[in-house]
Amino acid sequence: MEMTIFVYSILLLGVMGFITGFGLAYLAKKFEVKEDPRVEKIIKVLPGANCGMCGYPGCSAYAHAIVEKGAPYDKCVPGKKSGVAEKIKKIMEEES
Repeated sequence: MEMTIFVYSILLLGVMGFITGFGLAYLAKKFEVKEDPRVEKIIKVLPGANCGMCGYPGCSAYAHAIVEKGAPYDKCVPGKKSGVAEKIKKIMEEES
């Protein structure tokens, strides 16, 4: 009798785990947030210092501001010497 209860408990937990996992996978796909691919490209071009000299809290926020709000390309102070503004301009022009 005790063994039967143990087996049923294990089976019940397995079924509940499967249903929960399936539900989470479905909901993750249904509510997926789609992001503009230009943001990732711009983040790769930026130096990654996250210094805040551009006026944004980090390189990711600056990349989002460029793509979504039209922020100027030349605000990255550490990237001025390496031509970051020109690279960002190319990314924005080719994807538009």
